[in-house]
Amino acid sequence: MSIWKSSAVFGSMTMLSRILGFVRDMLLARVFGASAAMDAFFVVFKIPNFLRRLFAEGAFQQAFVPVLSEYRETGTRAELKDYVDHMFGTLAAVLVVVVALGLAGAPLLILLFAPGFTDDPAQRELAEQMLLITFPYLLFISLTAFAASALNAFGRFAMPALAPIWLNLSLIAATLLAAPLFEQPVMALAWGVFIAGVLQLFFLLPFLARLGLLPRPRLGRHAGVRKTLRLMLPAMFGASVTQINLLVDTILASLLVAGSVSWLYYSDRLVELPLGVFGVAIGTVILPALSRAFARGSDEDYNRTVNGALRLTLLIGVPAMAGLIGLSVPILATLFQYDAFTATDTQMVSMAMMAYALGLPAFLLIKIFAPGFFARQDTATPVRIAVISVLANLGFKAVLVLPWIFWFGGHLAHVGLALTTVMAAWVNALLLGWTLRQRGAWQPEASTRRFIGQITLASLVMAALLFWISPAAVVWTQWDAGMRLAAVAGLIPLGMLVFLVVTAALGLTPRRLMAVVTFDRNVPPERN
Repeated sequence: MSIWKSSAVFGSMTMLSRILGFVRDMLLARVFGASAAMDAFFVVFKIPNFLRRLFAEGAFQQAFVPVLSEYRETGTRAELKDYVDHMFGTLAAVLVVVVALGLAGAPLLILLFAPGFTDDPAQRELAEQMLLITFPYLLFISLTAFAASALNAFGRFAMPALAPIWLNLSLIAATLLAAPLFEQPVMALAWGVFIAGVLQLFFLLPFLARLGLLPRPRLGRHAGVRKTLRLMLPAMFGASVTQINLLVDTILASLLVAGSVSWLYYSDRLVELPLGVFGVAIGTVILPALSRAFARGSDEDYNRTVNGALRLTLLIGVPAMAGLIGLSVPILATLFQYDAFTATDTQMVSMAMMAYALGLPAFLLIKIFAPGFFARQDTATPVRIAVISVLANLGFKAVLVLPWIFWFGGHLAHVGLALTTVMAAWVNALLLGWTLRQRGAWQPEASTRRFIGQITLASLVMAALLFWISPAAVVWTQWDAGMRLAAVAGLIPLGMLVFLVVTAALGLTPRRLMAVVTFDRNVPPERN
């Protein structure tokens, strides 16, 4: 129940940030559209964000939280504070070096992340200029992730989940206020990213101070830091495999027609809503819980936490997947199709969005299974599985996407990029779950298989109905914003109602669904 409450707090705060993020993306689409300049910004924005997830939210968080939890459970308060001080100082020193190298090698980074920009010198030069402004964001946002991880380890989830609001506010202000002041308006977005990093870090530091954990950066040999680094180095790859696969999409999309990077960005953003609100929330909350259970040697608590998170994740992920597929065009037309964002853009984004949505349950499962290894201080196994996933992704693209680009000139190739990334995500998720089970760390409950079948069938019925009653794409383009919003506002609750009716008919009554949500073991999630 405490996990559900913590997930609800984290998810609700994240939802506020995501809603503001959609306002931000609607403004970006309306003002800048899907253009070569926006392709350059999205690539530049992805570079420090990719490294952030590699260094901070990916590897560092997965290695730092279990060690911090161990100090909290078994050490003194002074030992805990000493570890926090040394870890903060070490991380900051490494980040300063990385940022300096990134600034010095900006042209090389653009060539690496977007080789297709070499055909357009103006686009390449614009990307290099923006990267010089945005790359220091890596330093601030990674230290923000340090503060957020420490707060999460002590059960403080609300403020870390709320911190990204500053990024959205900063980019909204840059779009509305600063962009007209620049000769190249998109440059304002780069400055917005830089300012957002500073704001997020200083937003969280006071909350660390309240816990008595405001770090005083220290360098030097420390056993806890060495242990964290040993866990972190392999986790840098394992925890960020999804981002690596998405990065491959961006690199290949830069070789396609102008707008392809933007189409993938907007489609990924919509799939990121349930993933960011629910998947990240559950994954963030269960890592400290699993770490404490492992530190205490409580296999029962560990297994119960994984099973409860799994049921809740599937209950959210499977119907969300169906809803995104069934309402792809209505949602996109309502949110983005105005001014510079055309009906063609909506069609292109819609197809990529449906492809990405097929992988939503897999992306969510990775958020559950990967912490299961990290909490046990096993970072090697997820790395091995991550290598297989990345190789599978590259193989799928070599077999399915590259020939399509060669034969058909890249038309709709961005959809193939999204689909093969999804296939690799399923490889990753299934191997993580299978390995966790083979090692006896996780034992699925008998009701899980039937539960999956029930919610999958209900989701298929919901998606089919939404497809059937939703107006054609050409109709949406003829409606104004108010009519589009009203239609979507009616279709979404209708789909949810259909899902609940079908699940009830299959034996999953609202009471049993609530048992899944609250992790209540006294009410099984299936009909006896």
